[in-house]
Amino acid sequence: MADSYLVRDFSGTPTNADKFTFSAWVKRSNLGGPHYILTNRNAAGTDFAYVCFDSSNRLEITDQQSSSNVLNLITTRVFRDTTSWYHIMIVGDSTQGTDTNRLKLYINGSQVTKFDTATWISQNTDFNFAKETSGTSSGWGIGSRPDGSGFFEGNMTHINMVDGTACATSVFGSADSTTGEWKPILAPSVTYGNEGFFLKFEDSSALGTDSSGNGNNWTVNGSLKQSISTPSNNFATYDLNQSNN
Repeated sequence: MADSYLVRDFSGTPTNADKFTFSAWVKRSNLGGPHYILTNRNAAGTDFAYVCFDSSNRLEITDQQSSSNVLNLITTRVFRDTTSWYHIMIVGDSTQGTDTNRLKLYINGSQVTKFDTATWISQNTDFNFAKETSGTSSGWGIGSRPDGSGFFEGNMTHINMVDGTACATSVFGSADSTTGEWKPILAPSVTYGNEGFFLKFEDSSALGTDSSGNGNNWTVNGSLKQSISTPSNNFATYDLNQSNN
């Protein structure tokens, strides 16, 4: 079982908690779940946000505030491929007048529009994805919950969080002109905002280093390792499933 993850507390003021963009490349090694990619949770458990693969291998995006889900999306599509990378991009903009435009999910550059469950966030509501949760916080986790449960099993790389901007898919990926394969943009041109971060995992001795310029570094728990498996074979990853190394 995987036992490695990253944690951090964000205590600053977000640039704009109504808007955010999350982008990450992930490769699963074991199915089932819940396997958490990104989490933010307060100690009381009344406020949290997370992105995970659920027990049915669907992707779930949830934002709970004051013990009620203000956002809950569970895809109809399942993600059972353990041989390929998925580029997951989530774009939040609660200022939009149409509810389905307030949270958009893209997989490998294509928007996902079919959901088994769909509760859309109300207009102008702040996202817990874009700020610290209210009350005493347990903080943020990448690869698990902040308390070290619900481990993601597999690889991750090029994790970006943009605070205050709803980005286009072209910021983080592009289709190969010959094959049509969705490939990462290794040096995205973006303003990260106060609470934004960019984890490249290029330094094996400091895998929690933020490359956004904000200095929002993360603390490593467990034995994170770089992996030779990458989306384009030219940037570093870390392996959350120790049995795969």
